[in-house]
Amino acid sequence: MSNLRLNITDAHQTIHHEVPTGFAEAVIAALTAEPETIRELATALARFIKPQDDTPHFAEFRNGKNFDPFDSGLALIDLAARIVFVNSPDLESDHNGAVHVECEFAEDEVYIPYRISDDWLFVSSIAEFEKAQKVRIRPTLLDTREILYGRPLLEFLLECIARECSDNTGSTDEHLVPRIHAKWLMTPREDLRGMTPREVLLEKRLFITLELQNRWLQWSFTKECPAPLPASSTAYRFSGFGTHEIVVYYELIRYLLKECIQNLAEPESQCDRLDQLKSAWINTSSEEYYGRTPSQIIQLERRRLTMSMSTKQFLSDEDDAKELELLHLGTPMIFGLDGSNMDDEFEFSFHKTREEYDEEERRRIEFDQQFELDYKAGKYDKPFDREPLDDSPFDESPTESDDDDPPF
Repeated sequence: MSNLRLNITDAHQTIHHEVPTGFAEAVIAALTAEPETIRELATALARFIKPQDDTPHFAEFRNGKNFDPFDSGLALIDLAARIVFVNSPDLESDHNGAVHVECEFAEDEVYIPYRISDDWLFVSSIAEFEKAQKVRIRPTLLDTREILYGRPLLEFLLECIARECSDNTGSTDEHLVPRIHAKWLMTPREDLRGMTPREVLLEKRLFITLELQNRWLQWSFTKECPAPLPASSTAYRFSGFGTHEIVVYYELIRYLLKECIQNLAEPESQCDRLDQLKSAWINTSSEEYYGRTPSQIIQLERRRLTMSMSTKQFLSDEDDAKELELLHLGTPMIFGLDGSNMDDEFEFSFHKTREEYDEEERRRIEFDQQFELDYKAGKYDKPFDREPLDDSPFDESPTESDDDDPPF
């Protein structure tokens, strides 16, 4: 395996060392954890390469920078400015890639895909790297959850309800709750730097979703849960929102709105009461989450941990559960929230723009229309529309009773 010289910079220091290109690839993959410091990068790297003899990663690196190529080339990473430069024929650098992970259960080498967030800039020369370091200023990190879960949210909901229901105490308008919910999501706010709560929620949803999928793949291949991000890490404290938290947040807003509307006669202490209801709801276990609390669901996602479950939780029949457990052979059972219970309007969708939403709606309508035509033409009358393959477990013709089952 070839080597290269790797330089790593954060807001306080630069270190360098000659490392195998495979190690450098893993360091780049560890950027998916969005580290801000060299120490956080070392922790993230342990998800792919375990430190030897309890020696932390980068302990052997030397202080200062060294941009002289070594063996196959040079790699530069600036964590503070989020810039990457790689010049090596043995190492490609881009937002997408695959990193080798050790796996004693696989006959062939295992590579896990990764996707680095769009915050990172990949440049093609040292000159570009140094120029970007001087001009690339990232905004101060903002804890958006203080706004989306805190007093600003509660005051907004109460103000909207008071305005909407001042003349209709106990209103039964079924559109009132989604209307106020949508207004909260779509209203730009100065404390969110001009963004709407909806834009904040969706900003990193896809990135976090892919990160969770990749961690599940890694767990499936290695039979070992990848190390989570520490709760003290910058990536956890200022994490974007993933699909699971967006779904939980949707349910929380609906719960709070319904509680508000049912208690319109409450005095001004309503805001404190609402805050208490919020805390109680988010910390109460739910059967829908297989005994976990909404808070636990959110924390798992922020720490980039997939939500696992036992076969007994998945199946009520013990014999079926044991059989399924043998089939999985240590691979985790995973469940997730997909938002299927959320309203269909654009405001509550996962599409970032209305154009994307409208296009998806157009395709859905066309699909439904074509399905209806095919169904009326008899295309879906039979469970199988082709002959089974050789050695297929479905080697018998469907019985009459099978015809009563749906084709899917």
